[in-house]
Amino acid sequence: MVRVRFAPSPTGHLHIGGARTALFNWLFARHHNGKFILRIEDTDRSRSTEEYIESIIEAMKWLGLDWDEGPFRQTERMETYKAYAYKLLEEGKAYRCYCTPEELEERRQQAMKEGKPPRYDRRCREIKETLNKPFAIRFKMPLEGETVVDDLVKGNVTFKNSEIEDLVILRSDGTPTYNFCVVVDDFEMKITHVIRGEDHLNNTPKQIHIYHALGMNPPAFAHIPMILGTDRARLSKRHGATSVLSYRDEGYLSEALVNFLARLGWSYGDQEIFTREELIKYFNLEQVGKANAVFNAEKLLWLNSEYIKLMPEEKLFELVTPFLIKEGYLKESETVDTGWACRAIKSLKERCRTLKELAHAMRYYLLDYVEIEPKAKEKYINAETIPILREITEQLEALEEFTQERIEKIFMDMVNEKGLKLGQVAQPVRVVMTGSTVSPGIYEVLEIVGKEKTLKRLRRVIGAS
Repeated sequence: MVRVRFAPSPTGHLHIGGARTALFNWLFARHHNGKFILRIEDTDRSRSTEEYIESIIEAMKWLGLDWDEGPFRQTERMETYKAYAYKLLEEGKAYRCYCTPEELEERRQQAMKEGKPPRYDRRCREIKETLNKPFAIRFKMPLEGETVVDDLVKGNVTFKNSEIEDLVILRSDGTPTYNFCVVVDDFEMKITHVIRGEDHLNNTPKQIHIYHALGMNPPAFAHIPMILGTDRARLSKRHGATSVLSYRDEGYLSEALVNFLARLGWSYGDQEIFTREELIKYFNLEQVGKANAVFNAEKLLWLNSEYIKLMPEEKLFELVTPFLIKEGYLKESETVDTGWACRAIKSLKERCRTLKELAHAMRYYLLDYVEIEPKAKEKYINAETIPILREITEQLEALEEFTQERIEKIFMDMVNEKGLKLGQVAQPVRVVMTGSTVSPGIYEVLEIVGKEKTLKRLRRVIGAS
């Protein structure tokens, strides 16, 4: 059975790169009817926090990346790592290193001055007796030959063993190191495929040698391309690549972000928009590209707008409600008729790219009064338009059925009787109703706003002029 894992370090929130790795593992597991394991690699105690662990789990849940086992935490498995490290020491496959951090740093600086690689010089490798000094445990790397990583994405990648240093597997304070924990965990959790970022490729030959030393078969490896900004630099906050939860808070839909992440380095023909079921059906490692992927914030925004258009109004209302409350357009205790809210959303969703934009657009349906943009006010609320607004108000007030058809008749009658253009009547009313010059059709807007609020706004503007 296929078994994969996502193993974040909780030293920060879940960002785009980590989320894409989690998604590729999740899709691979679901495609093969396998298992997806969540493992928290929290051995870096100085930087790992409970807050980040909770944030990562919250982001995973929001993205819909459910796990079958876990979350496991490395800090709960310390004795297991120590047992494996001492096993290698007893078998002569690892050795005690008595070098202090200060000595190692001094030698590293000297090597760099001499133009040599700043690797450990293996001076403790042949010490036979046990000294009464603090020690770390280092793994004995082969000194000759090559290690070939048969990567499922990149193909064969060759490393010279002589260039791989004898890495520390257990520090002098008894804590294990990343490369060692990963091997032990992946073996004990029966991981069959390790799908991770290309930046981990250099760790792979080290891990393969540890597997062999422990008498274990390594899993299959697949290193996926890096994600770059549009300027081809490594992805950072300046490219808009904030944490996954910030995209949620900015009003992106999880479905859109999942679709976007899937297309960062993977493709299926020319198709751009995928349902989750399609992603599971089509995903495979053969179609993951070797070239670095480019993060395009505009593409994500476009994709999000497409998902908003496709989403049923009832679901959108559920998702936009927290934004309406946060912006003060809706009170938490306030009850809104769902049918009415769906009509409002239907009139707006083609124009809105995020839930935040949708909430802002809905303000003129929910509030009693809206703030009018200064330029729009100057152009459309003046001595020429006030008489038109006054007459429209009187006629709307007399309407018994406040419907689009009846409203349109009032507007068209006025246009024809006074020899006006429709814009001369519609635009001043639109500005009063929405605060701006752009909105859905004015008859639809008025019907959704309703007679009471429509008259309130018109009278307020007329009275203030």
